Amino acid sequence: MVMSKPIACSRMYNLSPRIRSLWDALFALVSLRSGVELEIIAHAAPAPLSELWTRPDMGAVFMCGYPFSRMPEGFRPAALAAPVSNEAWSLDQPFYASHILVASTGPVNAVADLAAARWGWTVRDSQSGYHAARSFLAGQFAGKMKPSMTVGPLLNPSGIVAALKDGRIDAGAIDAYAFQLLSMHERDAIDGLRILATTDPLPAPLLVAAQTLPANIATALQRSLAMLHETPEGAAALERLGLRRFSPVAPSAYDVLPQRADDADRRLGISW
Repeated sequence: MVMSKPIACSRMYNLSPRIRSLWDALFALVSLRSGVELEIIAHAAPAPLSELWTRPDMGAVFMCGYPFSRMPEGFRPAALAAPVSNEAWSLDQPFYASHILVASTGPVNAVADLAAARWGWTVRDSQSGYHAARSFLAGQFAGKMKPSMTVGPLLNPSGIVAALKDGRIDAGAIDAYAFQLLSMHERDAIDGLRILATTDPLPAPLLVAAQTLPANIATALQRSLAMLHETPEGAAALERLGLRRFSPVAPSAYDVLPQRADDADRRLGISW
């Protein structure tokens, strides 16, 4: 039987054709340096991410930490590495955060206004686009949130941005690293929006491989990712994506995410 090529996919951060081309170039370099021939795919929206994350041919695929942490240990994909952004909110660790975005000329002018804002959310199994916002609100307004209209699912950061720009929502949370990529390469996409607040840094989305991927192949990909910043070509590819390096991560680091989400549900007192 001929084994198919392992796939690589940056769907979580495929924010535009230009940004995707930078990820494709990085994956091509990982493929070259690891000796593992990867098939680089888009798995473009609106194809469900959940379908991508159950593929048996995953080689290096971005996965949100929240659904990863909710999977039984025996069914989780293999963790390869997570990105380390060069932005301050990363704390020079494989962390990310969410930015609470509002329209520059919209009705929300201060954090206090968020208690009654019309919120947009991406999908309910998203840490950055759903649970991070609810944890933030629970910390600010526990037991004091006013029931309000919410809009979702908006699927991804682009959906939040579009809803803010056309006035369907007053506030929404997006992955701070996604915002960084838009700031670097698609500045027009976020014109008219501003960051009102930034949530706590937490373990970043990680690159995963299928459990069924042969161990030597997964190890070669992991090593290539971890050493990418040590070569001029790799460092340049990372810099174009606003990254310092990829760092190995322990699956147990993500256990904090469902704990925080469950706590926010209890403290917030309202559902979306």
